[in-house]
Amino acid sequence: TAIQGISATTWDSWFSILSPILPEAAKQRFPGMKLHKLAGLVGSQDPHSGYLGLTSHWTNASSIVIGAKEPEALFHSTSTWADLREFTQQMMFLDSITYLPDDILVKVDRASMAASLEMRVPFLDHRLVEFAWSLPVSWKVRAGQGKHLLRQILYRHVPRNLVDRPKSGFTIPLESWLRGPLREWAESLLSEQQLRNDGFLDPRPIRQIWQEHLSGRGTWQYHLWDVLMFQSWLEEHKGCSSQPLCPVVNTARVGSYK
Repeated sequence: TAIQGISATTWDSWFSILSPILPEAAKQRFPGMKLHKLAGLVGSQDPHSGYLGLTSHWTNASSIVIGAKEPEALFHSTSTWADLREFTQQMMFLDSITYLPDDILVKVDRASMAASLEMRVPFLDHRLVEFAWSLPVSWKVRAGQGKHLLRQILYRHVPRNLVDRPKSGFTIPLESWLRGPLREWAESLLSEQQLRNDGFLDPRPIRQIWQEHLSGRGTWQYHLWDVLMFQSWLEEHKGCSSQPLCPVVNTARVGSYK
């Protein structure tokens, strides 16, 4: 599409220039990356495939892992989903059984334990969760803005300017790190020869996005990080099959690159 024809970095620059005149809702972190992702969803056949696209990095496993097929997971097993009328509710349900326990809560738990803190999550009190699920979607999302009911309560106690402002996450500057201090480390793990010798991943798509990322023509830090974590793990455990509890990686190859 025309949107994807312009690099994510260029979109970021334009948004930065226009920031003083943009409405608050348009002020996003990594706007270029988000525009590219949304543009890729235009051709989605149905809401379900669109949701899978939004929650995935590599949307086609066989395009990168040699001889692979994505295993069946909760995202695909529609028979296990809650019986909900609106797809907005289905997305909330899937987020609550996947993204929440496997991502958000994991990060909070690891960060708090690293600082010797004991964390609690009052919003996950079962009574509050049950009450939230009893509410209609219109009380949660209104005029394109989420957490509607919670915002109305906060307005009574907190100044609006502290509530209605862009979300600030905990994202590390991975995009620039891969082009800077982590570049040499990443290049060693993403080299074509290394990928060919390991025999798990197809070097072609990986090398392509790596070069696009380095040149600024693309913003692929999350796709690359998935590969780097696997490659780093593989490198760590090579040749340790004689040790107890060592992952067997050398004999579990799914194919060979040709």
